Amino acid sequence: MTFELICEIEPPTTPDLKHVRHQIGTLGKIAHSFLIPDNHIGRATVSSVAVAHEVEAMGGRGIACLNSRDRNLLGFRRDLLTAAAYGVDQFLFVYGDKPTSGNRTSDLTVRSMIEEARAFSPDLRLGAAAGLRALPAWKRAADFLFLQVSYSVEAQLRWREAHPADVPVYAGVMVLASERHARSLAAAIPDIDLPDDLVRRVAADRMAGVEVACEQVLALRESGAFAGVHLVPVSRYRDVESRLSALL
Repeated sequence: MTFELICEIEPPTTPDLKHVRHQIGTLGKIAHSFLIPDNHIGRATVSSVAVAHEVEAMGGRGIACLNSRDRNLLGFRRDLLTAAAYGVDQFLFVYGDKPTSGNRTSDLTVRSMIEEARAFSPDLRLGAAAGLRALPAWKRAADFLFLQVSYSVEAQLRWREAHPADVPVYAGVMVLASERHARSLAAAIPDIDLPDDLVRRVAADRMAGVEVACEQVLALRESGAFAGVHLVPVSRYRDVESRLSALL
């Protein structure tokens, strides 16, 4: 079975897609597909459906992330129609981070998004996110699961053993880019385990976060426990590609 590398790309906050295309072109050498976030960390970005279409136009496979935070039922149906027109048929449905402006809508949940998308087309491939905790039974109706980012392979393996699933599960791996990045992650994800040693290494060496993430990808591949990895290279995608292309 192929161990899939799903690379997350940074979505644009302006109408210029050059940076997105550069990420796709660079990471396309190692990625099996790309995840495109939706209004990344609560900021407005170009539609994930539009960027997924751009991925497909460049010969890749795109997974459009859609959050329940920013859309009501009518808006969600518009997104499904737009995706169908663009040929985008893979989605990751998430709750969504706290918005930096505006309010969260309560019209949809991830569960209702899955049900609505199934009714729209049974041919869509739908995913959900899983935290390092008990897996709700309804999430097993998804076609794949993205496990929360962790800096502990042992914690990811323990979760996988405790929560068997019949669908592909992709373990979350994120490059720790800097000490400041570590602080922002700890604030955004209170239950994330950030080893003090890793934070000190990254503060002393800007390549340490890339090296640790690549080592984690290899360890997860060797474990055989996951279908692949959801890799978040943040701004370090060139370094990640250079490092992993020599190892995979």
